[in-house]
Amino acid sequence: MKKPIGLLAATFACAVLPINTANAEPTLTYGAWGGAGLLQTPTARFGEAGEVNFTLSNTDPYTRLNVMLQPFDWLEAGFRYIDVKNIPFAISTTGQSTKDKSIDLRLRVLKESEYLPQMAMGFRDLGGTGLFSSEYLVANKRYGDFDFSLGVAWGYMGARGDWEGVGTRRRNDTGTGGEFNTDSYFRGPAAVIGGVAWFVPNTNFVAKVELDGNDYESEPFRSNASFEEIPQSSPVNVGLAWRATPNLELNVGFERGDTAQFGFTLHSNFRKLSSQPKLLDPAPEPLLPMPATSPNLAEIAKVLSQQTGMNVLSIEQTENTLRVDVEQENDHLPSRVINHSARVLHNRMPSHIEWFSLQVSSRGMDIVDYDIRREAYVRNHTQPSPTPNGNDVVFAAAPGAKIGTTVDSYEAKPKRFSGGLGVNYSQNIGGPDAFILYQLNAELAGEWRMAPNVWLAGALNYRVIDNYDDFNFTAPSNLPRVRTFLREYLTTSDLTLPNLQLTATTGLSQDWFAMGYGGLLETMYAGVGGEVLYRPSGSRFAFGVDANYVQQRDFEQDFGLRDYKVATGHATLYAKTGFEGVLAQIKVGRYLAGDIGTTLDLSREFRNGVRIGAYATFTDVSSEEFGEGSFDKGMYVLLPLDLLLPTRTRSVANLTYSPLTRDGGARLNRRYNLYELTQDRDTDALFGNMEWLKP
Repeated sequence: MKKPIGLLAATFACAVLPINTANAEPTLTYGAWGGAGLLQTPTARFGEAGEVNFTLSNTDPYTRLNVMLQPFDWLEAGFRYIDVKNIPFAISTTGQSTKDKSIDLRLRVLKESEYLPQMAMGFRDLGGTGLFSSEYLVANKRYGDFDFSLGVAWGYMGARGDWEGVGTRRRNDTGTGGEFNTDSYFRGPAAVIGGVAWFVPNTNFVAKVELDGNDYESEPFRSNASFEEIPQSSPVNVGLAWRATPNLELNVGFERGDTAQFGFTLHSNFRKLSSQPKLLDPAPEPLLPMPATSPNLAEIAKVLSQQTGMNVLSIEQTENTLRVDVEQENDHLPSRVINHSARVLHNRMPSHIEWFSLQVSSRGMDIVDYDIRREAYVRNHTQPSPTPNGNDVVFAAAPGAKIGTTVDSYEAKPKRFSGGLGVNYSQNIGGPDAFILYQLNAELAGEWRMAPNVWLAGALNYRVIDNYDDFNFTAPSNLPRVRTFLREYLTTSDLTLPNLQLTATTGLSQDWFAMGYGGLLETMYAGVGGEVLYRPSGSRFAFGVDANYVQQRDFEQDFGLRDYKVATGHATLYAKTGFEGVLAQIKVGRYLAGDIGTTLDLSREFRNGVRIGAYATFTDVSSEEFGEGSFDKGMYVLLPLDLLLPTRTRSVANLTYSPLTRDGGARLNRRYNLYELTQDRDTDALFGNMEWLKP
């Protein structure tokens, strides 16, 4: 399933959240193709790392839906749907117009200085069908309220052909798409592009004039009987943008000498999102004088759970230390947990207790110990100038042996059952049956905790609202149909059981973890499997191996099975590169269709927990066997819902865009994996957000 609408919803949510832009110099305006631009042409301008923008624009006969993400100050990438309104979709059963999908990439190659311009190099329709592919070099220089751009473009954007450029051969139609046609980059006819944006003083308007490099005489689909010529009486386009709010820009223009253009852009910055006030959670306790006598440990456990959202398993008091065994459930910020916990414990423990030790576990596995020096914590919250770092306040380490003589202890009664009723949403976008096929489900989810490390979890879904009556297309495939029966799984039954899984975990040693599982593992597969992970505490590296034997489920998603069976699994290297928060994941193994290959996943995580990433999978399946798209690829945003909700939560919205659902390079969608279950081993998450230092 492809979820750009989910990404749009997240962008909209970001747009209405309070982000301080009052002192930001307005250097960005957005073009019809998404990202920084004039109208049809791009500029060399970039937002700050974390920028996300959604643009919808219309210039007859094209409507463009663009989503652009900026993981770094110097890199922008995104995807686009183009609705070609005058060309019918060749395989549509509902009379839809043709849709084209593409991916863009833009890099800053020179940053603006007093004397030098800012320069960028970019690619449109990179590795797509190539119907609208372009490459360009563009420079920008700001003079007062004017921002001038000048560049050269090849391909679709340079079709006017001011000169032949480097080489004359260029293949624009790449067939099934997905191939990187490097022999066509920066080749063929080229044209000058550029213009000026005037940020009108004391207003929220930007006036734009540009030179369009396309003459519209060589448009895609011109051989189609429905194609109508696109006249151009002038290569000069003019437009006006209105920054209606700090996060919304409206655009109108006049292009080709006789064609109206209009659109809007929603934009925000994921990196600048801060957690919303937790109005539904208890406020942190104020620091009080230390009590003279020891408290009731059961009462401490109750208050600690209320204040932090943790599941308190046990408490043990020694001569000078209070150890609390907890399982983190609701808070994704270790620093916030430490801050609230230290206050609760300080307010209730007598003065001879010098250390508070939070021993964090996950699903029965010992993950990390946070040892809080009581005197240092109190000093940082009572002195005018707190310590600039937390190294003398809290220490994070791998769990160790418990030492000291026990003076008092408490053990909580295990919580066996949890669950509730919710909703989930899914959609398929850009297909031949309808531009958006959507489904809203009611979901009943539950979990039975048999032991701290053994649990049975499942979900029951009921289709409430959808338009899947229009879903008639099953994509062609030259491989075992491991994913392309998508329509059948989504439309066969109103009541489904997408997951029912028994899982067990264990810590093999201080740094080794293991997990075994079996049952209905996902919507399309049932089976058994296991995973082993090596993850030293605080290390930038981890290594894991998973192995699974699965069988395809019936389309009804009940307990029935189809004939197809496969062994699948991967060895995965996780590496925190130390470069701007980049996590690299390299997977090598066997995929669901029996193909063997590698997945490379690169992502950047910001300090607030938002992660922007992209992946690509290459296997021994040829591009012809794979079909449209040539290889599996996609982009995603992992958005902690704690940033958007008035209550703490560890839930994460996974907003993924994959251009196509194909059978090559398909992986098992496992519900749990050990790298995520051991996320508190990443002590960077603690020391990167020093909330316990705040008064």
